Amino acid sequence: MSKKILIIDDDPDIVETMKTVLESRAYQVETAANGTEGLEKVKKFDPNLIILDVMMDSITEGFHITYKLRSPEPSSEFAKWSKTPIIMVSAINTTSHFKYSPQTDSDFLPVNEFLNKPIEPENLLAVVEKCLAK
Repeated sequence: MSKKILIIDDDPDIVETMKTVLESRAYQVETAANGTEGLEKVKKFDPNLIILDVMMDSITEGFHITYKLRSPEPSSEFAKWSKTPIIMVSAINTTSHFKYSPQTDSDFLPVNEFLNKPIEPENLLAVVEKCLAK
């Protein structure tokens, strides 16, 4: 059975590009345009991996979603997905020169990988495959 990937991003062009690239490798892909829709789709779609934009309706929406999904509380409605790999994506590097390292930065940003937009298809696939292999 193919792996399921949920893309939560408000840029329709980027979403369509990522979806096309991932579906070309037989991944099952669902999309959501904001955090509220994304969290609902997490529960319905039960993804193996989540690709999440940092800035959507608010400048920190992606961070809030990450913290909800990573809640250590067993009673959290998202406890089932607390270990689901998350790839965070953003154009933030173009203005702030932000560099993310899962080894040193996961305490304040508990994601598996961070990709800068625009995302090269080969890079997207390599990072997705790496996260799903764990």
